[in-house]
Amino acid sequence: MKKSRMAFTLIELLVVVLILGILVAVALPSYLSSVKDSRHKTANANAKAIATAVQALYVKTNGKCYCTTEIPEASIIAELGGTIPVNPCTGGVGNLSDYSLVQNSNAVLIRPAAGTNCDTDELKQITLAQ
Repeated sequence: MKKSRMAFTLIELLVVVLILGILVAVALPSYLSSVKDSRHKTANANAKAIATAVQALYVKTNGKCYCTTEIPEASIIAELGGTIPVNPCTGGVGNLSDYSLVQNSNAVLIRPAAGTNCDTDELKQITLAQ
């Protein structure tokens, strides 16, 4: 009597590896696109949080002006609870240098920095005006 061996042939293993390679080739671009999209959305949400803090400080100063003398960076940080949200596009350390924050007497412009991980077109500029 002959014993039959139960094993995979080399061809069967190559077919399985080929199928796995095709699945990875299809899934990886979708995954990377989702990661980039989530970075954009997080950066925009963090910029909105900074804008909300600036608006709160504007109200606390009786709406005098959006200038840096009335709304200093330290006050914005305190209003946000002591920390600036980290910008996922720059991978920064969580300070206002991760965001473009331009203050003048009439308005504040806030925009997250694109860094190397995000597209500038996807990052929105928030304008607070009197």
